[in-house]
Amino acid sequence: MDPYVLLKVTWWVLLGVLLIGLAVMVGMDMGVGAALRYLGRTDGERRAVINMIAPHWDGNQVWFILGGGAVFAAWPTIYATAFSGLYVVMLVLLWSMIVRPLGFEYRSKLPGERWRGAWDWMLFISGAVPMIVFGAAMGNMLEGVPFHFSWNMVSYYTGSFISLFNPFAVLCGVMALALALYQGGAMVMNRGTGVIRERACRLLTIAGLVALAVFSLCGIWVTLMHGYEITAGGDPAGPALPLNKTVETAAGAWLANYTAHPALWLVPASVYLAVLGGIAAARAGLSHLAWWLGALAWAATLVTLGAAMFPFLMPSSSEPSHSLTVWDASSSLGTLGWMLAFTAVFIPIIGIYTSWAFWVMRGKVTPESIAHDEHAY
Repeated sequence: MDPYVLLKVTWWVLLGVLLIGLAVMVGMDMGVGAALRYLGRTDGERRAVINMIAPHWDGNQVWFILGGGAVFAAWPTIYATAFSGLYVVMLVLLWSMIVRPLGFEYRSKLPGERWRGAWDWMLFISGAVPMIVFGAAMGNMLEGVPFHFSWNMVSYYTGSFISLFNPFAVLCGVMALALALYQGGAMVMNRGTGVIRERACRLLTIAGLVALAVFSLCGIWVTLMHGYEITAGGDPAGPALPLNKTVETAAGAWLANYTAHPALWLVPASVYLAVLGGIAAARAGLSHLAWWLGALAWAATLVTLGAAMFPFLMPSSSEPSHSLTVWDASSSLGTLGWMLAFTAVFIPIIGIYTSWAFWVMRGKVTPESIAHDEHAY
């Protein structure tokens, strides 16, 4: 295989790994925040829930930074097109995440019920909104984003903010939020006790079943949706120029890869097996197994999406031939090579220190254990 093609495919895989890491680790924290008012009914219970993720939530944000940095370095055309065309959505995501650290840091600074209640709602918003946006973004990639390029590769977005939250995108947002709530429920089960643990188990069960129902609806929708296919051009070893190909849309085109490679059907099937297995594990008290099965469900969901779209990364609904693909939206051979070398060093380091942090700061958190802890949130 041509080295340039191999690097493009490798970075497509690494992009998927980074998105999975973001969904699992950041999604877990977001799920806990979104369910805070359900998991904790008293101030002490809510403080306990917050302190279950307190040692990890800021460290987990590294996956968010890695994802953005990887797109910037490995797929600059996608970065420029998405961040300019979807600017308002990015600002909504940014604003919702800005209030998140404020909620952690300021919630317990004053004892007033209204003060703490307001920050609890901020943690809910900063947990739910980013996951809905994340899922809606994945949905819009399947439907296509209304953009095109001029002759000199200046991108123009022709859609609106409201159009990005169309019914299918919102459905995908609900799916992402449900998986985040599942993962958050598993996390709270790992570190919680008593009634908090019981509520987390119920949350995990309901969220998992909702995720499967929405996943099924999305699957049916995709079979009826007009997908994209390259009918001419699209040289895998070609330069980063998305104007030299012909792309057509056709109903059911997103299933072409599954038709050509039937073994891929095992991937969406894994979503059902992982979630149902995770629910069974949680109800049996095996919360750590439920957490890992939730991570598998996230991974299988994103791989299902990636396998359906390959080689497309950001299809254009207004000018299909200008769609961005793995073959024509990447950086140069040298950039991809150097980035791969740095990634081979830093990804294992991130995995090691994350595992170490979870091991050192393991254990149960109860309202009583943090009542007089000056270091607790």
